[in-house]
Amino acid sequence: MKMVSCISASRTVGPNPTGRRWPDRFLLNAVKTIITALIVDDEALARRGLKHRLKGVADVEVIGEARNGREAVRKSRELQPDLMFLDIQMPGMDGFDVLVQLGEEVPPAILFVTAFDEFAIKAFEVSAVDYLLKPIEDRRLAEALARVRKLLRRRRASKHNSMLLKLVSEITGTPVRSMDDLKQGAHSLKRRESRKIAIRDGGKTTWVRQEDIEWIDAAGDYMCVHALGETHIMRKTMKELEQELNSDFLHRIHRSTIVNIHHVKEMQSHINGEYFLTLNCGHTLKLSRTYKNKLKHLH
Repeated sequence: MKMVSCISASRTVGPNPTGRRWPDRFLLNAVKTIITALIVDDEALARRGLKHRLKGVADVEVIGEARNGREAVRKSRELQPDLMFLDIQMPGMDGFDVLVQLGEEVPPAILFVTAFDEFAIKAFEVSAVDYLLKPIEDRRLAEALARVRKLLRRRRASKHNSMLLKLVSEITGTPVRSMDDLKQGAHSLKRRESRKIAIRDGGKTTWVRQEDIEWIDAAGDYMCVHALGETHIMRKTMKELEQELNSDFLHRIHRSTIVNIHHVKEMQSHINGEYFLTLNCGHTLKLSRTYKNKLKHLH
């Protein structure tokens, strides 16, 4: 299903109960869920009649027509409709053959259209949402579309959950296969979440493992995160970033520097009470007297 702005779809939002004009921000944010549909029937008159009936359904948009089974398979793959009105009896490849050809692909919701009710049982055996007998009654069309809406809402929720679980798995580095896993392991996942930090650059987000961070230094309003030989720039204060980091091994050693103690190779004292830390990569950092208490973590 596609989310379409009420303005771009040339469909208006209902009247404001107060009698006043809706604010522009309301109109810009108003969206309508549109069900895209493909009509498959070998009879042009039947296609035209169903298309005309669907013009009166606000949330259904016919995006294509097919005259036979082969055309239906091709257009289903090209257009990726949410819903297919599929005639069962067509010369050559019939409606059931179309589903066989689509195979393992995620099919659209199927509403079979037929002149013979003996196909009804088989229609449900292949997981059709419903079937419509020709000539199609307005009441049956409305009932079938209500079932389609319910199915597509479930699919959308399932897809959203799948994307969420994948994202949580990527963030935590732990496979999360179901919402039950997410609920049951919420506490441990929160603890593991700190293993990566998200560095956003425009529309791109890079996940950096905290164990891979060598050091972080401030450059004005930006933080330079040095990890695996690369430098990532993020807009955040040192204090904000410090709260996200794992304090077991990432420590502030200067007002503008954080170091990963696992990457410190050697330490040298200076006459003024400061220390210089040399990292495995050869880079040298200063540990100021203010943060001298951090020395205990380096032993």
